[in-house]
Amino acid sequence: MDLQTPIVKASRAYKLYARRLEKLGIYKLEDFLFHIPFRYDDYSIISNIQSLQEGEIVTVKGKVEKIKNVYTRYRKLIQQAVVYDETGKVNVLWFNQPFLTKTIKTGDLISISGKVSLNKGKLEFNSPDYEVIYDGKVIHTGRLVPVYPETKGVSSKWLRRQVFKLLDESGQIEDFMPKNILEENSLMDLKTALKQIHFPENLETAQKARERLEFNELFEIQLLSLIRKKQWQNKVLKKPMIISNEKLDDFTKSLPFELTNSQIQAIEQLKNDLTLKKPMNRLLEGDVGSGKTVVACYAMYIAFLNGYQSAFMAPTEILANQHFKTIKQFLSIFGLKIELLTGSTKPNTKSFDILIGTHALVYDKVNFKNLGLVVIDEQQRFGVEQRAKIKAKGDSPHLLTMTATPIPRTVALTMYGDLDLSLLTDMPKGRRIIKTWLVPPVKRDRAYSWIEQKITKEKDQVFIVCPFIEESESMVTVKAATKEFERLKKQVFPKLSLGLLHGKLKAQEKNDILNNFKEGKADILVSTPVVEVGIDIKNATIMLIEEAERFGLAQLHQLRGRVGRGDKQSYCLLFTQSKSKETIDRLKSLETMYSGAVLAELDLKLRGPGQIYGTAQHGIPQLKIANFSNLELIQKTKDEAIKVFEKLDEYPLLLNKINYERATQISPD
Repeated sequence: MDLQTPIVKASRAYKLYARRLEKLGIYKLEDFLFHIPFRYDDYSIISNIQSLQEGEIVTVKGKVEKIKNVYTRYRKLIQQAVVYDETGKVNVLWFNQPFLTKTIKTGDLISISGKVSLNKGKLEFNSPDYEVIYDGKVIHTGRLVPVYPETKGVSSKWLRRQVFKLLDESGQIEDFMPKNILEENSLMDLKTALKQIHFPENLETAQKARERLEFNELFEIQLLSLIRKKQWQNKVLKKPMIISNEKLDDFTKSLPFELTNSQIQAIEQLKNDLTLKKPMNRLLEGDVGSGKTVVACYAMYIAFLNGYQSAFMAPTEILANQHFKTIKQFLSIFGLKIELLTGSTKPNTKSFDILIGTHALVYDKVNFKNLGLVVIDEQQRFGVEQRAKIKAKGDSPHLLTMTATPIPRTVALTMYGDLDLSLLTDMPKGRRIIKTWLVPPVKRDRAYSWIEQKITKEKDQVFIVCPFIEESESMVTVKAATKEFERLKKQVFPKLSLGLLHGKLKAQEKNDILNNFKEGKADILVSTPVVEVGIDIKNATIMLIEEAERFGLAQLHQLRGRVGRGDKQSYCLLFTQSKSKETIDRLKSLETMYSGAVLAELDLKLRGPGQIYGTAQHGIPQLKIANFSNLELIQKTKDEAIKVFEKLDEYPLLLNKINYERATQISPD
């Protein structure tokens, strides 16, 4: 069985599940093996029926004496079975699963795992896990049973079956890791690790398997990063750019504000990059409002002075429009022709010095005469393919990527090790700190009254952010934006004008709603976290965040950065129903911490990376197995990758693996 077979081509049964599996990151058969359990149900204690005791979690194996569907007097359907072995009999009950009488038949040998309860003096199993034993093998009972991240229509039981089948039928799983690395780091071979992570003999072997797979993941990232960096450094430019400090000084003097120290440092780093014989490849990270766009303007102005065009790509039309206005304001007075290209604009794309746009910039019809610089804002919002296409429109153009997502330094150096890093750590002078308060539930009504006063007396505007668009059955306590909008409109702020914004609206609808809010036609904008990027409303001074515990600190920091864009004092109110001391302490850290980088590091320590409570930490790259807070392992894999990198040709299996990964990622290099 070829593990590289795409799910859609594997079999008809798999094809039916393809869409659902994509949500779990499973696109090819191999991905099943790297879909790792997040916990195990311990059903390893096996007992005969005579020895069963109330309250214990145990597995019994026996034959089915009888099984039938029975209606209770309240018309509820239950499934009753009697299972026996050589020592006795036990009753088994399931609820509302009528298909079980067809799945389990009288005389079947069955394995049952679950908690033993007492009912009217008799021991029984209520809704246990079960499986009919055909060939002596058990997957779902009688062992440490893996429990996986699931999605609608894809259960752990179904996933378990596929993984077991693949491990059983895939034959030889090639281990690309050099043997000397395995030995020096006391690591399992790959096939053993995959078997033990899914169906471990005990928790100790499961942990050893996890360590091997964590090592794999980080080692691969480090090695790919080294390869990309070398390839980038090997590119030679026909001519480096020349810096005209006199003209740059004129640009600095024209700005209506004073540059911060970190902006000055980042600009010097850019100037140095642009004078080298290899193209720049730099990541500029800074909080919302820290002045990244101005730094990018320096790079684009230098490109213009050297006869080059620049492309500036933003993830949304709203953000592209905002950048267009800002960049035009700063640079058009120096003779630069700046155009905007989005899905709904048709500019003059034949004559320009800077072309600003969304992913529309990557289309074949957009041509550059002499593209020398590519700037990508919120780069994690674009796929590798889109980034590659925009770079391919020039001859090895310089690349500046920017992000407002506070990425912990350890994450940045691991995931973006091929990029040079510039950090904007201080805010422009005069920018007021956004006062942040964690509001206890008893003060909710007072908070609403205070908000209404700020709107009616001072003409302020307010964002109210909720985590999801619709109510989720598994998270009934989460306030849905649509439901909250109706409640606020009818019960809390009936005299005020409210708007509703969420990700399922069409682009034009979003633009209309935001423009209405910008023009003051709405007092309050109720929104999902779509408000996080690209909204600059000078008159918005209050950010209220519902169910704040469901967001990462870095994301909460970004959300509050949507207010405080004007001269007025701004505020961020955090609401939570949680009574957990850990949650309260975590959220209260926002009352005293105002650095996105510091908050991102803190969140990494407190919660770890990845998806927490079903809400992804947006912008932080997701690892499947490893953990960004494991600094020791990050360093160890980096050291090993450096050793191997110098003699990669000596390891053909590893070279094939890396080449395959680069090809499937559509490498920009």
